[in-house]
Amino acid sequence: MEHLKAFDDEINAFLDNMFGPRDSRVRGWFMLDSYLPTFSLTVLYLLCIWLGNKYMRSRAALSLRGILTLYNLGITLLSAYMLAELILSSWEGGYNLQCQDLTSAGEADIRVAGVLWWYYFSKLIEFLDTIFFVLRKKTSQITFLHVYHHASMFNIWWCVLNWIPCGQSFFGPTLNSFIHILMYTYYGLSVFPSMHKYLWWKKYLTQAQLVQFVLTVTHTMSAVVRPCGFPFGCLIFQSSYMLTLVILFLNFYVQTYRKKPMKKDGEEPHAGKEVNGFSKAYFTATNGITNKKAQ
Repeated sequence: MEHLKAFDDEINAFLDNMFGPRDSRVRGWFMLDSYLPTFSLTVLYLLCIWLGNKYMRSRAALSLRGILTLYNLGITLLSAYMLAELILSSWEGGYNLQCQDLTSAGEADIRVAGVLWWYYFSKLIEFLDTIFFVLRKKTSQITFLHVYHHASMFNIWWCVLNWIPCGQSFFGPTLNSFIHILMYTYYGLSVFPSMHKYLWWKKYLTQAQLVQFVLTVTHTMSAVVRPCGFPFGCLIFQSSYMLTLVILFLNFYVQTYRKKPMKKDGEEPHAGKEVNGFSKAYFTATNGITNKKAQ
């Protein structure tokens, strides 16, 4: 235990030296004071993918229809809560859409930070997207885009909550929560074959995700053009990270909708290519600093 504590102290000292003093308003919040839990859970996530695929190789795939229905309903409701709270709290604080600093809104900033903590924690919950793929033997859907997005978002938002837990950080999660309501609703409905004929709008969800990325980058860069005291380095990092998602997601979009003919409405997806009417790469990639899926 002493060695583990020493390792934890070294990691946190390194991060403090790199990013500077943490925001005192979130000290003591669950999982935020130490980076070790977030890092360890991410390593465990990656190990579960590797070992889980080995374990399932000689075993039958699981259906999990009931669990998936409840899971998607839960994520949809959580996303709806975060969307409503972010809109109300940013409105209460009189947030400036172009650039919002970290301290001027007072109690409203604390309220925003509280919602963004749930956004951070939701990225841990969404690790289950991949675990369900493993248990259902949908290994073709566990793409680089999927794993990169899920693993990186959880760690990035730990940093966001510790150093920039409000202000300009509110915008990406607000958009992403709205997109997740649509996507997880679609995904939950697609579990039921009788609903497939009504789910003709999947391509437009993909386009909405791309619009989300563009709007988030635009919003981030607007604070560079018109500074308001929000850390410049954080703005550049967020924009750079979002650009990697844009590139990866555009590649997915081209492969899915430009190189392959669209299936007719109501037509059953080909086994192994799409699941429940969506390409699984899509469901797992998205989820923003701002995606579900690349789920």
